[in-house]
Amino acid sequence: MNGPGPVEKKILHETRRGTICAALIDPEDFSPARAAETAGAAIKCGVSLILVGGSTISDQSRLDAVVRAIKKRVTSPVVLFPGNITGVSRHADAILFSSLLNSTNPYFIIGAQALGATAVYRTRIESIPMGYLVFGNSSATSFIGQVNGIPQSKPNLAAIYALAAKYLGMRNLYLEAGSGSGEPVSPETIRQVRKVYDGILIVGGGITNADQARRASHSGANVLVVGNLLQTEGFDKTLRQITKALRHR
Repeated sequence: MNGPGPVEKKILHETRRGTICAALIDPEDFSPARAAETAGAAIKCGVSLILVGGSTISDQSRLDAVVRAIKKRVTSPVVLFPGNITGVSRHADAILFSSLLNSTNPYFIIGAQALGATAVYRTRIESIPMGYLVFGNSSATSFIGQVNGIPQSKPNLAAIYALAAKYLGMRNLYLEAGSGSGEPVSPETIRQVRKVYDGILIVGGGITNADQARRASHSGANVLVVGNLLQTEGFDKTLRQITKALRHR
């Protein structure tokens, strides 16, 4: 098994100095031009990397166009965050090769990964192994992924999944509250997971202000993902506050 590649090493290096922020762009919601403009603005706000993906991507050519446009605008890593086999693009720098650990459908645990593995192999893009946990059952991610959502009130359940991810060799773990969630992953859940998991801990969903970001960072998150905020007018002001809070926590 290969060790961390250049992008994963960069993430490891940056997170040793503190929590970093990633911007998630869904090609279903952004034209290539707007995606590039948004990515450029996010980087100027202090974001460290750009994630591209979503739960309902079906147009491969649109995904490629969005990734290419972003790559022309920024020099920071552009990393795929696929929700299915349609989320692979040879133009990206890396891919979060993830297993949706609490799905009730084996397809999202290993089936899609097996079907998509050949495409990843042929593109030769860097693969970053990751466990993926979804909280609650009210998001598009939980619906599409057919998850048995982890209740926010049961952080111990997240911790046992985190241990499983660790023992399966997953160097990265993503705790997902769901796109557009009004309730981010709780600080207590992040703390419980951090006690047992020593890999890169990524937290996303519902993070829309500096206080939420600061609490997640203090609780042990290595990477915070901001997505829906990018679709709001004047998002750069709030995003700058978030990245500043992470630098001065």
